[in-house]
Amino acid sequence: MNNNTFEVLEYNRLKEKIKDYCISGLGKELIDNLKPYTNINSIKKRQKETTEAKSILNYSNHIPFDGIYDIKYLIDKVEKVGQLDPNEIIKTSDFFRGCRRIKKFMLDYNFYAPTLSEYALSLTEFRDIEEEINKSIKNNRVDSSASKELKKIRRKIENIDDKIQEKLNKFLTSQKYKKYIQEFYISNRNDKYVIPIKSSYKNNIEGEVVDISTKGTTVFIEPSSVSKLNNELNSLRYEEKLEEYQILAFLTGLIYEKIKPININIELISQYDMIFAKAKYSRSTRGIEPKINSYGYINIINGEHPLLESPVPLNFNIGKDYRSLVITGPNAGGKTVSLKTIGLLTLAVQSGFHIKAKEGTEISIFENILVDIGDNQSIKNALSTFSSHMKNISSIMNKANNSSLILFDEIGTGTEPNEGAGLAIAILEELYKMGSITIATTHYGEIKNYAEEHIDFQNAYMKFNPESLEPLYEMVIGEGGESNALWISRKMGIKKSVLDKAKLYIENKKYNYDIIKKSKIRRKNIIEQTDLNKDKYLKLNVGDKIQIIETGEYAIVYNERDKYNNIEIMKDNDFLSINIKRVKLVTRRELLYPDNYDLSSLFTSYEDRKLKRDIKRGSKKALKEIQKEIKNKKN
Repeated sequence: MNNNTFEVLEYNRLKEKIKDYCISGLGKELIDNLKPYTNINSIKKRQKETTEAKSILNYSNHIPFDGIYDIKYLIDKVEKVGQLDPNEIIKTSDFFRGCRRIKKFMLDYNFYAPTLSEYALSLTEFRDIEEEINKSIKNNRVDSSASKELKKIRRKIENIDDKIQEKLNKFLTSQKYKKYIQEFYISNRNDKYVIPIKSSYKNNIEGEVVDISTKGTTVFIEPSSVSKLNNELNSLRYEEKLEEYQILAFLTGLIYEKIKPININIELISQYDMIFAKAKYSRSTRGIEPKINSYGYINIINGEHPLLESPVPLNFNIGKDYRSLVITGPNAGGKTVSLKTIGLLTLAVQSGFHIKAKEGTEISIFENILVDIGDNQSIKNALSTFSSHMKNISSIMNKANNSSLILFDEIGTGTEPNEGAGLAIAILEELYKMGSITIATTHYGEIKNYAEEHIDFQNAYMKFNPESLEPLYEMVIGEGGESNALWISRKMGIKKSVLDKAKLYIENKKYNYDIIKKSKIRRKNIIEQTDLNKDKYLKLNVGDKIQIIETGEYAIVYNERDKYNNIEIMKDNDFLSINIKRVKLVTRRELLYPDNYDLSSLFTSYEDRKLKRDIKRGSKKALKEIQKEIKNKKN
């Protein structure tokens, strides 16, 4: 499979749709990385998984995925000898509990889902680690019950904290210090308990200035009566953090020791999340598990495109009585949608997705699904639409084999029709020899005729309503469609005689050229040379183009024939007199110049014509030139 196929058939859009049913990032990541399987046993297994999960959903509306998170980043952190914080350890514990509940749930549904239940046997339970975590971490912090030492340290911290609070409250209520105090509350600055004092009285208080307010009006003083207690408190808090670190390191170590089975659990839970997402999608679309084969037989019964809002069901088959199908039909009649439906349904089945179709539908699996659909014009590589199609088709032919599904949309278009049809037939023939299953849409009758004669090809067409001229989006296999162009033209009022002749031309390519001789209106330039010179003395007019017989040179008639049968001509801006017998007519002036053309301008130089126009419009410069010329002549 290649990315072009996924992009054109919108395979990734379908995956995004199914991702919406995932519970966690674990399943979503698996679907992101999912590619269609090509082994028939793997595909059957994936389809069976989806069917079993769907059966479970039908009997239980709730799958216990509570507490399931993507903890891979936490396990990566542990593997790199990184310590987890309390919140991360709780998430890991929640995941363990979720695995345990999923395992029990799946084993309880062994009757409905034997394959999925068997996977649950590989899920490991970590009850001991769960209990240790739950005892040690509460409310996202290390609990005092995690160790005797931590409990002892925190009791001391509480006692000292109480003593400090008691002393500082006495300080706040003392009449002695009342006028020095800025605000009557106990503050904490730089891990020390302090009292806000007016800066002007800072020297009246025995103690250490720990901090100063932004405006400088307040100083935060640690009274000397609590200085020792504050230091002792900070020392105990350091011991507390050290003990917490030891506990978190111990819990992280417990997780580290079980890295391998934890990773197996992550993989299994990811698979369960993805499988149940497939099942939820199948249930929402009323999908089915189709029959599967590996020999190219496709039989779609009322299959629907999974991304269209109101798709017309497709009935389609190939691979039994024929291996190549040629589809004709009107533009926007559903040919391209049919190709994409066949391709996307096949990709879906090979990915373990159920498809919306009727029971009895059968899908073949392929090593490659190769497509040439849409306008492949490449601005970047300066390739025309036709060149890009041929480049893509060349790539397809290099990859194709007897386990390939090939989809062509409007094969052979973009060039001269006769060449395009011949090239398309040769391509289809080559792919047939390779053993590929090929489906192609076309407007070319030659390809349809070829398919009709070939024993292993078949024709099909997309129906349209001949009355309303609207497409019906239904495929009819077994015959090529009539010319929709003639149908539509008849509806639009084109005469029957014209349409009958068009049909004759389409069928046998024998065109009627006799009409030229019978037509009353002849093109002026279709005149035989014998007709031009059949008179003894040919009538030549000013402006006619003639040729001098002896030299082959061309000229323009300047003056018509005189009584001596001479005409005056202009050749290379020179004027000559020549007998009319020595020239022959090449082109009449009517064919050379538009109506009302000033023939005199033919014999006037550009400079003279320009001067004449300048004088006419009153150019002072032109008048000066003329006066100058007259003056020079007088001199």
